[in-house]
Amino acid sequence: MIYVCEICNWEYDEAKGLPEQGIAPGTKWEDLPEKFYCYECGASKEQFSAMGTAADVVH
Repeated sequence: MIYVCEICNWEYDEAKGLPEQGIAPGTKWEDLPEKFYCYECGASKEQFSAMGTAADVVH
């Protein structure tokens, strides 16, 4: 799944993770720490929306 920040549209892709932040590829959204925040704007985890899988999301 891909989760998108409602503030700045930054995407967290579960398949890619965030290795530069110590989050391994394949890390599910629900397994992220409660203190997870947007890498771009600092928005809280509650300010993200599920957008489907990478195949579903058209850029």
